[in-house]
Amino acid sequence: MTRRLISTGSPFEKTAGYSRAVVDGEFAFVSGTTGYDYTTMSMPADVTAQTRNCFKTIGAALAEAGFAMADIVRATYYVADIKDADAVFAVCGETLGEIRPAATIVAVAALYKPEMKIEIEVTAKRRSA
Repeated sequence: MTRRLISTGSPFEKTAGYSRAVVDGEFAFVSGTTGYDYTTMSMPADVTAQTRNCFKTIGAALAEAGFAMADIVRATYYVADIKDADAVFAVCGETLGEIRPAATIVAVAALYKPEMKIEIEVTAKRRSA
């Protein structure tokens, strides 16, 4: 299987020189995804809405690549304020509670833009039929 690049159409992808996801064989590697709503290019103020937007964008990228959310095997969460961890975990539980990938949360000093509160990256492995 050849390497395939997935784009969400975000202007950041071209500017920063990355793909939303890269498919290589049975794996999909989804780049760090922030809480932007790419249809309106707006960022919600609260971390819960941002986390939901992250998963919406990740889900769309995986679907375009031929994967499902259930294929996620690894997730890393970067939060700009560790006090937001419980709100992030609540959305993660709603979204990934049955999938239960290996996961790590990291508190960082800052993300790229001050309005960004969460960034999520995942790895998915296509399940055998």
